[in-house]
Amino acid sequence: MTAEQRVFRTAKIIGVKESLVLIEVDENTSIMKNELGYICVGDERLKAEVLRVRRRTADMQVFEDTRGVRVGDSVELTGEMLSAVLGPGLLGQVFDGLLNPLHALADKYGFFLPRGVTIPPLNLDKKWAFEPCVTAGDRVKPGGVIGTVPEGEFRHKIMVPFNLPEAVEITWIRGGNLGVEEVVARYRSSKGKEKELTLSQRWPVRKPIPEALIRRSYAERLYPSEPITTATRIIDTFFPIAQGGTGCVPGPFGAGKTVLQSLIARYSTVDIVVIVACGERAGEVVETITEYPQTKDPRTGGTLMDRTVIICNTSSMPVAAREASIYTGITLGEYFRQMGYNVLLIADSTSRWAQAMRETSGRMEEIPGEEGFPAYLDSSIKNVYERAGVLRCPDGSVGSLTMIGTVSPAGGNFEEPVTQSTLGTVKTFLGLSSDRAYRRFYPAIDPLISWSRYLDQLGDWFSKNIDVNWVGNVKAMQALLEQGDGIYQMMQVTGEEGITEDDFVTWQKSLLLDMVYLQQDAFDEVDACMSRERQLESFKLLKGLIDADYDFKDKDAARDFFTELTSLYKNWNYSAPESVEFDRYRKSIVELAALHGYLATVDY
Repeated sequence: MTAEQRVFRTAKIIGVKESLVLIEVDENTSIMKNELGYICVGDERLKAEVLRVRRRTADMQVFEDTRGVRVGDSVELTGEMLSAVLGPGLLGQVFDGLLNPLHALADKYGFFLPRGVTIPPLNLDKKWAFEPCVTAGDRVKPGGVIGTVPEGEFRHKIMVPFNLPEAVEITWIRGGNLGVEEVVARYRSSKGKEKELTLSQRWPVRKPIPEALIRRSYAERLYPSEPITTATRIIDTFFPIAQGGTGCVPGPFGAGKTVLQSLIARYSTVDIVVIVACGERAGEVVETITEYPQTKDPRTGGTLMDRTVIICNTSSMPVAAREASIYTGITLGEYFRQMGYNVLLIADSTSRWAQAMRETSGRMEEIPGEEGFPAYLDSSIKNVYERAGVLRCPDGSVGSLTMIGTVSPAGGNFEEPVTQSTLGTVKTFLGLSSDRAYRRFYPAIDPLISWSRYLDQLGDWFSKNIDVNWVGNVKAMQALLEQGDGIYQMMQVTGEEGITEDDFVTWQKSLLLDMVYLQQDAFDEVDACMSRERQLESFKLLKGLIDADYDFKDKDAARDFFTELTSLYKNWNYSAPESVEFDRYRKSIVELAALHGYLATVDY
């Protein structure tokens, strides 16, 4: 049903405060929280959402510029919540926070978009080859699959609406080339009513998709049981993120958040990526939109954009649209998870989203919390991250939604409310350091402040699939980094003369670990992506080098040895597996170490 076909209830504006309007209805009209409405300004219809209801009045946040909105203007209430249209055609698209396709808007209206215009999220003219998997007479659970359409490398599952109270009987179904709004099937409920199904459906973005399915036992939330592989050594080895888990990447400006999230999106072992730019600077968003279609996907050989959806709301867009964008992105991620796919959602940055909530809360004159953020900031952040997880779907398939939020604390202050609330929610913290970025240590994840609860929680998986002693060995390396940092701090006061030769060698070992394993070249074709197998090989060799007892005549000899060893090891990282250089550099590393007492335990 189009907006023109709906029967709207009406209200009147009785107050305007920037992007917030106060409306009033008559005694016979009800309003519900999060209801969608339209502010009528001449021929323009501005989309808005009800935030708070007080008897006959309500506060609405407007998703557009409110210039020209006046007291007395009419408001049309739809009776529907802010929803996303879900169906084939989402992949490879760039949307705003309300799921308007930005490329289609630009093609129709130019690059300066007029106010109040919308375009359907899905191409209504495109035909999809629908192949049914059920027949008339079959009963299908809510969220159950009735057929599929091919969408790139994926089979896009067409599902029965998620909010149905019980399984329904399919009374008619057809296949063929069909549009997203064409009827493909009909079903009969237990009350005998017959309804139609199309290739698309709508879902309220602020309501988790699996909520009703889990409550009625049609779906089951599972415990994350394995990590994702990002191909970034410091993450996969020291601070893993579970498939279906949560993580955050806080860091100051210039610390490399954008490059790091691009690497994670490109090389992670996930099927589909959803990028939510919920308030980043326009330049960074344009860079993402430009690069993804040109970036080769190592999984498929196509482009990374083929399996990516970008939700784009820059810091210059209205705060209401920025606030809604993260919920829209999560809803898309949940939708693909319902098909049994592993989905990665990257929200950049949740600080801008929280600032949008702060601005709206201030206009509503709510009692502020710390630093002016709303008192419900902590619960809002938890509600967002809790929508991640692993799910067994009604058709028996298992899908996951992994969520990584980047945080941009002012001045790199990790004590500010958004960062602290996020740290209390997620299970992996990848803290970026301006000091490491200044020294060109990339990725600039500080190993001394970062942590991951998944290292212990997924210990069984690491023992079975990586190495039986993996967790213990990783923790031993972390202890070395802390010990080396303590020695380095002492050297800042006393100089090298103030520490023993043993401490100097320990510091050199920790520096070796940092230089050749924690650091990684994002722009090198080989070093940018390291498989689990090669990470294990490298880690075992490096641990053997670090655990060895060496015999040096003085500190200068130790420094020269570790400098040369670091150079060889970095060249080994840049060498493709099974190449001549790969074997040569590995042999040179072992031979150099053997000159000072290292006994090779791994054949080369």
